[in-house]
Amino acid sequence: GNRYLAEELMADLGAGHRVVATVFVECDQRYRADGPAELRPVGETEFVEQLATANDRQGSATRIAAGIVGFADLTLGATVQPVLEAHLRASRRFRGVRHASAWDASDQIRKSHKDPPRFLLRNPEFRAGLMCLTRLGLSFDAWLYHPQIPELTELAAAMPDATFILDHMGGPLGVGPYAAARESVFAEWRTNMAELATCPNVVVKLGGRTMTMSGFGWHKRPAPPSSVELAEAMG
Repeated sequence: GNRYLAEELMADLGAGHRVVATVFVECDQRYRADGPAELRPVGETEFVEQLATANDRQGSATRIAAGIVGFADLTLGATVQPVLEAHLRASRRFRGVRHASAWDASDQIRKSHKDPPRFLLRNPEFRAGLMCLTRLGLSFDAWLYHPQIPELTELAAAMPDATFILDHMGGPLGVGPYAAARESVFAEWRTNMAELATCPNVVVKLGGRTMTMSGFGWHKRPAPPSSVELAEAMG
C-alpha cells in the first residue's frame, strides 16, 4: 500500500551517498491483468523497464534498475522457458529470477510472499525450471530463512553451473521461537554459512537486517534507530 517509485527512490539516492546503479528485485507488483497466468509476472518487468528507461532519458547520475530480477514459477519445470524468454524480450536489463522459498515450521513465522511449500529447493520440477534459467545465463535469487541454508548448499553443489544469490544474508530469524535465542541462531547461521561458502557459485547480498523478521523491533518505535545503533546491531 506504499508508493515507492522512481521519484521516491531518487530522493533517497540523493541523500549523500554516491550510488552508481541499483538492482530491482521482484516484489509481486504490476503483474499483467490478463493472459496466461504463468506470463502475468512479466508485467512487473515491463513496468520497471518503463521507469528505468524514463530515468535514463533524464540523464540521471544513477542508473536505476540497471538489472532486473523478476519472478517466474520455476515449478513449471521445462515449460517455464517461454516465460523466461518473455522477460528477456520485455527488458534487456533482465538478469534473473527470485522464487522465494522462506518457510519455517513455526506458525509464528510468516512464509515469504509466494507462500512456498516446505523443501521447495528439492522439488524436481523446480530444479528442472532452474536448469532452464541457467541455460539462458540467468541467475537465481534465493530468499530463505537460516534453518534452510543447508538446502541451498545442497542445491548449489548439485547444480555447479547455476549462479545463486543468497538474499538477506541467509535470513537469520529473531522472532517467534527464535526471539530469545539470538546467540544460538548466530552459531547455527555461522556454521551453515561456512558450509555454503564452499560453493563457488554462490554470492551473498548484504542486507535484510532491518526487516521485522530480524527481531529488533524497530518498526514498533516512534523514531527509527540511529546509524550507530544500526551498526552495532548488524555487527
